[in-house]
Amino acid sequence: MRKILFGVVITLVVLFTFKYCDDRRKDNIVLQERSTLIQEQIKNVGKLVVTEGHFSEVFNYKNSKEIFGDYITSEKKALVVVNASVTIAYDLSKIEFKVDEANKTLHILSIPKEEININPDLEYYDIQADFFNPFEAKDYNAIKKAVDVSLAKKIEASDLKKNAKNRLISELSKFYILTNSFGWTLQYNELPMTSLESLQNLKL
Repeated sequence: MRKILFGVVITLVVLFTFKYCDDRRKDNIVLQERSTLIQEQIKNVGKLVVTEGHFSEVFNYKNSKEIFGDYITSEKKALVVVNASVTIAYDLSKIEFKVDEANKTLHILSIPKEEININPDLEYYDIQADFFNPFEAKDYNAIKKAVDVSLAKKIEASDLKKNAKNRLISELSKFYILTNSFGWTLQYNELPMTSLESLQNLKL
């Protein structure tokens, strides 16, 4: 009788061991599949053009040149109409991240800075110059530089960057939804993202 009971116990132990190992193997497969899916989702994102804006401006360019000391002054000037398109983009393929399978955590280590592209279209009107002070390549370069500086200031004063960040947060929320659906945790700079609202407070 003892031998029979001993045999039954051994059989049950072996069966439970096999079942436990099989369950663990299946859990590991699921864990690896989810980890791979998360990594692929991040790697597949590309450059995200989040905001586009348009600016118009009129410049009056003037340049004076003294001739024969203070006796004669030669002046050149031009009216410049600027129409510029501006895009703000994030290259999300450059996101640095780490997948912690053991703790089921996706760590976003760094997010690339926004890329601002300014494409101005300059039209010149009423160009006035003379033999002693003609329009040269350096004048057009100076105008282009002044336009770029002015547009950069306008961008800073506008809502373009704020809108771009909001679009970026919207894109990052997809990572939160993905990890949360798997029972994982999303972290940025060691700060856990516990809700979609917490993403809004990210300092990028």
